[in-house]
Amino acid sequence: MERWQNKVAVVTGASSGIGAAVVKDLVNAGLIVVGLARRVGRVEELKEQVAAGKQQNLYARQCDVSNEDSVNEGFDWIEKNLGGIDILLNNAGLYKEGNLCELDTNILQGILQTNVMGVVYCTKRAFKSMKERNFDGHVLIINSISGHNVLNTAILKSPSSNICSPSKFAVTAMTEVYRQEFNNLETKIKITSISPGLVSTEMLPEQLKKTMLGRTLLPEDISNAVLFAISTPPHVQIHELTIKPVGEVL
Repeated sequence: MERWQNKVAVVTGASSGIGAAVVKDLVNAGLIVVGLARRVGRVEELKEQVAAGKQQNLYARQCDVSNEDSVNEGFDWIEKNLGGIDILLNNAGLYKEGNLCELDTNILQGILQTNVMGVVYCTKRAFKSMKERNFDGHVLIINSISGHNVLNTAILKSPSSNICSPSKFAVTAMTEVYRQEFNNLETKIKITSISPGLVSTEMLPEQLKKTMLGRTLLPEDISNAVLFAISTPPHVQIHELTIKPVGEVL
């Protein structure tokens, strides 16, 4: 982790769950962290949970990743005030219960805008910053096991994963596309997809938590995976990392 000391990491969806866990761990590991979220007040509150003397290394900025203007405004501020982006964690995601054949199309469009286009908007800006500074940075994406297999939610007596699973399948393909592009553009910028099973966060429906009988991951488990991925030597790239709780039945 020495190479990342005082480097700038940007975390989207930083107000809760996986994003909040990663923000705290990165600050404690010696990085300067910008937490982007719609609920910016909750990111500010994370300063109380990091190591003494490191609160000043956490910046909270309001950002809606589904809106390109909002993303550009956030990244403009980062470049102007902190000099650039060295690590990007695309964590912001949206999940809504309901069947694909029944959900309002505006809800479905919102999921795609956040889960797919949000990654596109943020990665474009982060890559540009890294390439212009000739810095071998790292882009990470919080994917899902549902981005590799469509979960049969009938056994859980719940609605399907609707457009959420296809949006994560897109992220799986995008990870490989980015890997090829970063190589073709003669950079050594890394790209990593992290695909967790069910994680106990605000996004996970309470009924599903009860059904799984505690066989879920914690946000800190995924944060540990992020730290592992970025701590690898410059010649090592963790392209895809799948994490499941012991006993998961999905």
